[in-house]
Amino acid sequence: MQIALIETFLDLMETRNFNRTAERLNITQSTVTHRINALEALFARKLFSRNKGGTQPTAAGLRFLDHAKALQHQWHEAARAVETAGAYERSMRLGLQHDLAAHYAGDWLAEVRKELPGTSIYLEVDYSNQMNRDLGAGDLDLAILFTPHYLPDLYYERIGEVRYEMVSNKVSHIAEVRPEDYIQAVYSPAFDRLHRQAYPGLSTAPIASGETTAILALMQKLGGSAFVTAADAARLAESGVANRVEDAEPIAQPVYAAVNVRTRHAHQHRRIIAALQALLATSNP
Repeated sequence: MQIALIETFLDLMETRNFNRTAERLNITQSTVTHRINALEALFARKLFSRNKGGTQPTAAGLRFLDHAKALQHQWHEAARAVETAGAYERSMRLGLQHDLAAHYAGDWLAEVRKELPGTSIYLEVDYSNQMNRDLGAGDLDLAILFTPHYLPDLYYERIGEVRYEMVSNKVSHIAEVRPEDYIQAVYSPAFDRLHRQAYPGLSTAPIASGETTAILALMQKLGGSAFVTAADAARLAESGVANRVEDAEPIAQPVYAAVNVRTRHAHQHRRIIAALQALLATSNP
């Protein structure tokens, strides 16, 4: 079965419009029709019905949907395996949350290479939303992220947390922190919710960012107070660039591992997850 047929079917399930699918796939409408007809001929079943109300999937089309997603995912895995074939037994594409990369990427991959010497690794640093989409599409094999989307084909598990602490290069006590000199961190929806509960008066700051690197740059340029990782807070305090804000309670951000449900028990996935879980436990006892 040609993968183009599967991808056309999946796109049409989203758009419910032959013209729109043709535009999105950069093909003609007649090609879309031909591909759907070819699929329907293979199954000897109609997958879509077209009438004045538009294009709607039939019962057979709805039943095929989950299988089509699995076939697309397997095709991407097979294509990557063939493209990267060489000295390594297998290849894996890993995703890592932006804020974890600076402090964990090096040690994590070093441990993974030690545990899985026959596996080549590609690491992509990104945000949770994109990694969830990439996992669902089969473009990532495993991701470490802050915000799970609990998509039907994905499996999530909490593997630890990262602690954020408030630092400042202007004040020393929480009572002295002013909203106009505060850089609000929005590392995830969960972090934002905890921050608003703990510091409602600081949740209307004029500047906000979702990445520690950007917040550190803003603090250096503009001055002020902000939440950064505990590791960065310690480094800033030791160098005298900024100090921890007294009486400011830290905020814990949960960290999740995400994989396709079919690979949640695969030994290489378990070893990769365990490696980062151990690092998180060591740095956040």
